[in-house]
Amino acid sequence: MGVIRKKTASRGSEGGIKCICDVCSVDITSTVHIRCAHEACHEYDLCVPCFSNAASSPIHDPATHPYQVIEQNSVPIFTEDWGADEEMLLLEGAELYGLGSWADIADHIGGYRTKDEVRDHYIDTYVNSSRFPLPELASPDEPPLLRNTTREEFQARKKRRIEERKEAAKAAQPTTPKQKPTASVPACHDIQGYMPGRLEFEAEFANDAEDAVQHMQFDPGDGVNPRTKEMDPDMELKMTVMDIYNSRLTARVERKKVMFEHHLLEYKKNTAAEKKRSKEERELVNKCKPLGRATSHSDYDDLCGGVLHELNLRQAIGQLQEWRQNGLADLKSGERFEVERQQRLQRAQSSAHPFERLATSRASKATPPVEMPSASAALTAPELPHRLPRSGSSLGNGSPVGGVGVGDDAASAISQANDGSSMTPQLNGTAPRSTALQPLPNVQPLRFDGDSNVAPPADWHLLTKDEQQLCSTLRLYPKPYLVIKEQLMKEAMKTGGVLKKKVVKEICRLDPIKAHRLFDFCVNSGWIVKG
Repeated sequence: MGVIRKKTASRGSEGGIKCICDVCSVDITSTVHIRCAHEACHEYDLCVPCFSNAASSPIHDPATHPYQVIEQNSVPIFTEDWGADEEMLLLEGAELYGLGSWADIADHIGGYRTKDEVRDHYIDTYVNSSRFPLPELASPDEPPLLRNTTREEFQARKKRRIEERKEAAKAAQPTTPKQKPTASVPACHDIQGYMPGRLEFEAEFANDAEDAVQHMQFDPGDGVNPRTKEMDPDMELKMTVMDIYNSRLTARVERKKVMFEHHLLEYKKNTAAEKKRSKEERELVNKCKPLGRATSHSDYDDLCGGVLHELNLRQAIGQLQEWRQNGLADLKSGERFEVERQQRLQRAQSSAHPFERLATSRASKATPPVEMPSASAALTAPELPHRLPRSGSSLGNGSPVGGVGVGDDAASAISQANDGSSMTPQLNGTAPRSTALQPLPNVQPLRFDGDSNVAPPADWHLLTKDEQQLCSTLRLYPKPYLVIKEQLMKEAMKTGGVLKKKVVKEICRLDPIKAHRLFDFCVNSGWIVKG
């Protein structure tokens, strides 16, 4: 096998081996020419007129040097569309540049042959031959292809093909050359050491597996003792090492297959989905990850979804049982119980150790809310009776959950749970969703009940109980709240009832947290639609 040489010529040209007359410098590639056969003249070519005129040079003496006539073997021998000269250039290019460098071999052949065309011809003619490594028509006893076509006809087809591809190459848009990277670094920096162009990692599984076989040699005739016809112990050891190496390669491929099938390389997407889960859900998913190697991606997603749904159901059942033990009879009371418990925890944290050195700095920081699993909290929301009939599920045989029925009177049960009624019309006739408001961090709500000595404002009765709770939480008095509400309704009528948080913030001119709470209250009440 010859030394592999890398070709640096431009692609898509006529290419091929060029023959130039060493006397007059005329291109004699496609014509019959004379080559000096003397050892002093290496690849010394002459055109027919120069040879006829006995042209000489300091190294070439036409009177004493032997010569040979070089003609173009442009005749088909193995296939009807490839000549003998192209077959010779194909084998010569494969020896020079190595099998697989089809672009370099195509440039070596010339004639506007493409790399795909050269690769397919080599595989069909040589590799897939029943006489491998020889072609089908390699035997001298086979009838030549010139019986079906003449030399002139074949050369005319070749010339016509070259002219057509030359015109197509001229009409094609010039391709911009690829810029060579300044450094060989992975293109995906989110995954450490992953190179997507090669589908490999800088540190593979069993990265030192090649060290055991890198100096191993297999010579022809080795392995079997000619006298005993048994395998040598040295060869048995080599084959055992090769089996171990192949098993490590198989394990490496299987691990890559798991990563690609389960989309583990989509780092940003997986991280965003991981952040949306609670702590318990993340721990449960991490325990299920080893099962992903034995299941497909869809089955693994179904498994994780079912396990997380079971976790949410168990948490919701535990929440409902706790409410029942505390004497709560409906979901509305249970949600108020959770809000008041969170308020007690916040007051306990803010009042603990008031005389410490860093008490003031700790009190100025916002108290983080208690982490509640969103999926399980949705199962105990007050609007649960509206959702269950739509999904076709029920708890038991129509039995009520927390004192609220799940039958046809679910809407009336919810309407009875709401003590006040809103005078603002709802969009599309949807009923308002009453949700308990979370208290603001380090903000004491307004209290106008019997426990406090502050008398309620004169226009406090104009608000519904939900609006009174909102104003108390946000520390808003009725008059400013009604003005803000009027402006929001006017702006909503202009935009068809759709408003964005940014617009509400500009209209309210309140603290961003208060503006967002007010926006969420209007959306849940059905007055506006979130834009």
